[in-house]
Amino acid sequence: EVQLQASGGGLVQAGGSLRLSCAASGFSFDDAAIGWFRQAPGKEREGVSVIGNRDGTEYYADSVKGRFTISSDNAKNTVYLQMISLKPEDTAVYYCAAGYFRGGRGSDYYLAGYGMHYWGKGTLVTVSS
Repeated sequence: EVQLQASGGGLVQAGGSLRLSCAASGFSFDDAAIGWFRQAPGKEREGVSVIGNRDGTEYYADSVKGRFTISSDNAKNTVYLQMISLKPEDTAVYYCAAGYFRGGRGSDYYLAGYGMHYWGKGTLVTVSS
């Protein structure tokens, strides 16, 4: 059974930091693309960042470049999203998702959620102004 368990959300002031964790099981972690997506109230889901575990390729949405960093610990089957300089507009439910990594597809493919076959329950991040 595939499981993606997201954690680490919470309430933080603007300018603060949080680290989200996604613990994965039930699929080949080393061959996966694993990413973070978010959905704010009344808005569509947005791809935040994806990492390809085969070669460490990282993709970021323009809105988070320079502030968010994705990383993967293959020994722990866990992907992290370090978020700094948080803004109120980062407030959303953050979801962890995974799929098979296909090289050459690019950021548009993965950040749109294509190929993400497995989705976990979200963790809420609230950034106060």
